[in-house]
Amino acid sequence: MTFYRYPIIVLWLLAAPVALAGPETLAIVDVHIHYSHDAWQSLPASEAVSMLRRSNLSKAFVSSSGDDGTLSLLAEAPDFIVPVLRPYRKRGELSTWLNDDTVPDMLRERLKSGVYAGIGEFHAFGDDVELPVVRQVIELAREHGLFLHAHSDADAVRRIFRHDPDALVLWAHAGFEGPGVIAELLARYENLWADLAFRSEHATDGAVDPAWRELFERFPDRFLLGTDTNTPERWYYVEDYAAWCRQWLRDLPEQVRQAIAHGNAERLLATVGR
Repeated sequence: MTFYRYPIIVLWLLAAPVALAGPETLAIVDVHIHYSHDAWQSLPASEAVSMLRRSNLSKAFVSSSGDDGTLSLLAEAPDFIVPVLRPYRKRGELSTWLNDDTVPDMLRERLKSGVYAGIGEFHAFGDDVELPVVRQVIELAREHGLFLHAHSDADAVRRIFRHDPDALVLWAHAGFEGPGVIAELLARYENLWADLAFRSEHATDGAVDPAWRELFERFPDRFLLGTDTNTPERWYYVEDYAAWCRQWLRDLPEQVRQAIAHGNAERLLATVGR
């Protein structure tokens, strides 16, 4: 078993200038929003939804520690919020959830509502996927036709598909892997999507990096966008992140741009419940 790991990276905001001038109409779906308990008091649900709407998002995928945060946003904007069920009751359970036998029952109870599109974002690396709790989460997603939002390394992704070859997996941060590893896994697993949350190396000054351009054009239907509001402070980056994405997406062919901005998220949602 391995424990929680989070790479130390430079915030995209420091690495990527944002073009804020001029109107932008490109629809964007942000698939990596958290509204966890430490944000509820300083940012009420109505204000959080307003902040997301000001970013000109068409939808936001939300998971929270605990799940009541997600449900409060859903109540504010049921046409806009896509609820995803996180296996954490509070922040700080990123490594302990793996051995918490009460987690599967908690998820089963919440899933009775039928409102969720996925399970996650959860953190599991390498042979963590062999643990009984993680195995049950994979099975619950299969039973309910939901996607798994996995903050995982490449080894864990392979293990998820080994346990369920038909799993739907949204790979958080594209595993913080490079284009070569990402391409290998996308080619191997047709039900694998990758979000670009907390990544900035794929574009500089509005220009897409050549290796990433090749990756986006080879797999135009597999990448999605996300801010990752993993702390309350990152809520204030949502609008700038959307503007920055619109900037570098202009450097891609129209079909690829539309797919990454919103089309792939819509297609992922269309697979849920099948």
